[in-house]
Amino acid sequence: MSDMFTQEFIFSALKVSVIMGLLLSYLGVHVVGRGIVFVDLALGQISMLGVAVATYVGQEETLISIAFTMVGAFLLSFLKIKDKRLKQEAIIGIVYAVASAATVLFISKSPHGESDISEVLFGSLFTVTTSQIITMGSVFGLIGVTHVVFRKKFFELTEKFENHEVADIGVFNLWNFLFYLSIGLAIVLAVRVGGVIPVFSYLIIPPVSAILLARKTSAVVAIAMTVGVLGSFFGLYFSVHFDFPAGSSVVAILGVIFCLLAVIRAVKGQRVTISGKEEN
Repeated sequence: MSDMFTQEFIFSALKVSVIMGLLLSYLGVHVVGRGIVFVDLALGQISMLGVAVATYVGQEETLISIAFTMVGAFLLSFLKIKDKRLKQEAIIGIVYAVASAATVLFISKSPHGESDISEVLFGSLFTVTTSQIITMGSVFGLIGVTHVVFRKKFFELTEKFENHEVADIGVFNLWNFLFYLSIGLAIVLAVRVGGVIPVFSYLIIPPVSAILLARKTSAVVAIAMTVGVLGSFFGLYFSVHFDFPAGSSVVAILGVIFCLLAVIRAVKGQRVTISGKEEN
């Protein structure tokens, strides 16, 4: 298995996948805790909309994509639903649907529309360049350091969302904006390489898997990041060994890991129940 990763293009795919798996899995703990699991899909699709628009008008893709994502992140940071009949997910879902439709409309006018749509959804891990890895590693490292240094602020805010105390946050909250800014920057870079669906999977599957096994926040973060790395490694191995697309393979392996942990959680829960009955 290790011989496979001696090939440069596979090792590059592994490096960028691990980088994505580590940070996105951590950010996903906040995303799941806040109950905004669609936000990454929405921002990812807004990022791809920027790429589609840039391609359509013949302008530089990266800058326009970043601009679109940053504007989207800024606007979403103001989103606080007070009407109990509505959920944030509903509004974010609308943003995702509209951005998706607009992206397809612009891509449909490009010469390679069908292949472009496939790359938007699942990325192209095996064609990642050294400059992309360096850029992503640098930006992700900066985001990671920021979240480590100010982890109390970010987790306190996430806890308020978990407890539905959004009224205490105010119209504009610096830490809420910085969270959306960091997740926006992470997504805009990750989607260009990994695609919308794998990025969504990195953000959601590892933290949900971790929550099945642990209650303490530090343990949830550690398990989530571990699941992200394992999904990257075995996903790429599965892709190369069986000749499947890389992005889809990573998502599939993350799904398998989630199912295994769900079974472990179910077995543990059953044992606790049986033990409790015996004591009674």
